[in-house]
Amino acid sequence: MAYHSGYGAHGSKHRARAAPDPPPLFDDTSGAYSSQPGGYPAPGADVAFNVNHLLGDPMANVAMAYGSSIASHGKDMVHKELHRFVSVNKLKYFFAVDTAYVAKKLGLLVFPYTHQNWEVQYSRDVPLPPRQDLNAPDLYIPTMAFITYVLLAGMALGIQKRFSPEVLGLCASTALVWVVMEVLALLLGVYLATVRSDLSTFHLLAYSGYKYVGMILSVLTGLLFGSDGYYVALAWTSSSLMYFIVRSLRTAALGPDNVGGPAPRKRLQLYLTLGAAAFQPLIIYWLTFHLVR
Repeated sequence: MAYHSGYGAHGSKHRARAAPDPPPLFDDTSGAYSSQPGGYPAPGADVAFNVNHLLGDPMANVAMAYGSSIASHGKDMVHKELHRFVSVNKLKYFFAVDTAYVAKKLGLLVFPYTHQNWEVQYSRDVPLPPRQDLNAPDLYIPTMAFITYVLLAGMALGIQKRFSPEVLGLCASTALVWVVMEVLALLLGVYLATVRSDLSTFHLLAYSGYKYVGMILSVLTGLLFGSDGYYVALAWTSSSLMYFIVRSLRTAALGPDNVGGPAPRKRLQLYLTLGAAAFQPLIIYWLTFHLVR
C-alpha cells in the first residue's frame, strides 16, 4: 500500500511539471493601489478629488454659472413664448369646475328654457370662475364630452360591425375639425361685426364644444330606441342648444360696451348670434347620423 501511494504522488508531480500553467490574460496592476488593503483604492477617493478639483477651479465655477444663466434664460423664453400663444392662467379659469357645476350645467344644456339670468357674474371687474357662476363658460364639459363622443362612436360602429381604427380616427378628427372651423368663422364674424366684448377664443371654443353633449344624447337614444328615438333626441337637443347659444352669446356680445351703439352694428351682432345657433343642428346631424341605423 505504501508503494502504490508513493508512486501515485510521484506521478502527480510528473504530470504537474508536464502541463505548465497558461500565461495570465491581463497584467496585475493591483500594486498601484498598495495603500489600501486588498489592492483596491479607497472608496470615493477619485470622486472626491474630482469634485474638489472642479469646485476649486475658477474656470469651472464660471462655466457652471454661465450654464445656469443660459438654462434660466431659456426657461424664461419658453414660458414667454407659451404665454404669447396660450395664456395658462386663462386656461385654468375654464377648468375651474366642481361636481355641482357640471351637474347643473348639463341640466341647463338639456333644458335651458326655465333659466332666467344669463349674465356672467363679476367680482371686482373679474369674472367669477365656472364653479361659482353657472353662466360662465368652461372647457371641462366640452373636453369630456368630446372624449365620450369618440368612445360612443366606437361602440356604435362595433355594434354595426363597422369598427376599425381608421374609421374611428376619421370620426374623431372630423368632429374636431368642424369645431375648429366653427370657432374660426365666429372669430371672423366678431371681427367684421366689430363686437367689443370679453369674448375670447376660449369662450367661443367652449360654446362650440357644448354641442358634443347633444351629440352624445342623440347617439345614445338612437342606439337604445332606433332611428325614431334618434330623431326625437336630435330635435330636442338641437333646439335646446340653439336657445342656449342665442341667450349666452347675445348676452356676451351685447354687453354694456355695446349698449347704445349704431343700429347696423346691433343687427350684425344679432345675425352673427342667430347664424351660430342655426348652424348647430346641421353639425350635430352631420356628425351623428351615420352612427345610428
